[in-house]
Amino acid sequence: MRIRFHDARILTMRDNEECFQGEVWVQGDKIEKVICGEWNNDSDEHFDQQIDCMGNLLMPGFKNCHAHGPMTFLRSFADDLPLQEWLNTLVFPAEAKLKSEDIYTLMQLAILEYVKGGITTSFEMYFHPEIIAKACIDMNYRVVLSGTVFGDENSVNRAMDTLRQDYDAFHQCHSLVDYRLGFHSEYSCCKELLKEIAKLSHQKETPVYMHNSETQREVNECMKRHGMTPVQLMNDVGLFEYGGAGHHLLYTDEKDREILREKDIYVVTNPSSNLKLASGIAPIKEYLDCGIKVAIGTDGPASNNSLNFFKEMYLVSNLQKVKYQDAAAIKPMDVLHMATVQGARLLGMSDCDCIEEGKRADMILIDLLKPNMQPMNHLVSNLIYSGSNDNVIMTMIAGKILYANGSYCSEWNPLDIYEKANYIIRRIEYEISS
Repeated sequence: MRIRFHDARILTMRDNEECFQGEVWVQGDKIEKVICGEWNNDSDEHFDQQIDCMGNLLMPGFKNCHAHGPMTFLRSFADDLPLQEWLNTLVFPAEAKLKSEDIYTLMQLAILEYVKGGITTSFEMYFHPEIIAKACIDMNYRVVLSGTVFGDENSVNRAMDTLRQDYDAFHQCHSLVDYRLGFHSEYSCCKELLKEIAKLSHQKETPVYMHNSETQREVNECMKRHGMTPVQLMNDVGLFEYGGAGHHLLYTDEKDREILREKDIYVVTNPSSNLKLASGIAPIKEYLDCGIKVAIGTDGPASNNSLNFFKEMYLVSNLQKVKYQDAAAIKPMDVLHMATVQGARLLGMSDCDCIEEGKRADMILIDLLKPNMQPMNHLVSNLIYSGSNDNVIMTMIAGKILYANGSYCSEWNPLDIYEKANYIIRRIEYEISS
């Protein structure tokens, strides 16, 4: 399939490149050509489809760098509790009732929400990665899977067997699917398990990802157990030798930040989830000021409750203004860079980080003709401060249009997915109460 997007404003997200008027050609799953200015329509080029962008904005899709998509079944089910109580009294008991086949439908529901809001890739940390991968392949959605193992001294071997098997099965297994080593958190893993994961990371020469320093309680309890913070403990056992990322990282000290910078560990900030669980506000300005890379995630729909990247970008920017009493704490372009370029690079997807010839055709079209985008005094500021999912006209992944003008790919039946998702949570509620 060869598609021509013309009469577009194009924001490539390449370094220091300004937005320009032009067009983009897509051949198969890749970007064939990026043209600044008008193209000579008299040439004999053939296209299967030509899309008039009508002056709207063509840009790279958003990269959701921390998510638990199948937790859609817990949206508005477990609200208004702090993290540990939220997990132990509602989330874990409900998840224990999930059937493996439920994961497929619940991930489908997440994908519907992702593509409607311009998210073209997510980093999914959840059980049954094989089912998540199948849902993503079937819906032509790009995903990076993450290990989510945990356990005490009695379950180290079982956890490591799972991690090795999943890595071998899913790492670069499909053009739309990849896998990264990961574990849940310090507080859910014994030190022996952390050491074994570090050994596997060294063997595979690959980065590791985990929840890290999400609450002050987590940090304090780690200090009591090990005499050091989670960041320092993970560095001490060798988990950071090949990079990776910490999801959340709300509470770090100067030594932690020095480790994160030196080991090239990304911070994945999840502001909506951190606010909803009353966990706190991450020191993003300090991370950026000392050269630590930052990307953005939604976390799961149980703790957010939406999978809306415009909301996350807005909060990343404005919470820093309040935290540091500085109205210019973070520039809008820095936030957009986190949401696109840095997110892609964190996930090892440098071929999806910008609009450029030869890169993957993962793009979105933003409606600039809605009132919240007018007047266009500053395009990027409009995206960060007033943009919404309603502004997403089109989402393309791997050269295929999955969502356009309010409608999904014709092969999908959203109502059927909604019905199945509602049945799953009603069944689980009944099983819990019985």
